[in-house]
Amino acid sequence: MYQILRKRALNSTVTLMEVQAPHIAKKAKAGQFIIFRVDEQGERVPLTIADYDREKGTVTIIFQIVGASTKLLNTLEEGDSILDFVGPLGVATHIDPDAKRVCVIGGGVGNAIAYPQAKALHNAGIAVDMIAGFRNKDIVILEDEMRAVTDNLYMMTDDGSYGEKGVVTKKLQELIDAGNQYDEVIAIGPVIMMKFVAETTRPYGIKTLVSLNPIMVDGTGMCGGCRVKVGGETKFACVDGPDFDGHQVDFDELMKRNTFYKEREAQDREHVCRLTGGKRNG
Repeated sequence: MYQILRKRALNSTVTLMEVQAPHIAKKAKAGQFIIFRVDEQGERVPLTIADYDREKGTVTIIFQIVGASTKLLNTLEEGDSILDFVGPLGVATHIDPDAKRVCVIGGGVGNAIAYPQAKALHNAGIAVDMIAGFRNKDIVILEDEMRAVTDNLYMMTDDGSYGEKGVVTKKLQELIDAGNQYDEVIAIGPVIMMKFVAETTRPYGIKTLVSLNPIMVDGTGMCGGCRVKVGGETKFACVDGPDFDGHQVDFDELMKRNTFYKEREAQDREHVCRLTGGKRNG
């Protein structure tokens, strides 16, 4: 069992939890993820490691309350425990020691994943510009944390209610046009956002990494659920990723695969057990 030491609501639909998991904290690196299961009836759900503290033996996760399992996880409070918490999984983000300046881009809750990447780059002595995009001011998260690990933080909202108005690619294009020389761009967020970031950098030949979040079950490459096409080859996000070359990813196929189970998930959320009268956990 893995005890929850701290719980904090970042906004109305996003929660941060700090979990006691010393063995994972000892080896965790930016870009990796864990898979949790709330209880014996719950499904296995992957979440990126948002932060870790090797001395305290803790791992921080940030999740959006969207499905049955994340809703169940959000009912737990400080002092409660999670049944399964497995990791670190996936390949850690490669930090290029020769890089001088990197632009990290996060979209919505994807900023929870972009933040540890920016922090790792900052700690390696690399100059970091970060573009954080949100729909509106009400869902902004981690601004102080992101500002602490970046040289320049650009806050963007679709409706202009906070920071600058516009999408993240608008600001990225402005920064490139202004003469900023980026050795790399890292984009994390909705698939469509990552696709257009990659298309923005493609004409300039800027190395672009994207962190993919396809459907995942076991996290070891055995189920094949997280397969993606990269450079015409099949890759598995759980063991080959989650970071991939954004100019090589087949985003259209990925978007199609990510919608396969949406109807079933909606049915599961409304399913009522005939024996217990309760709704499903996962």
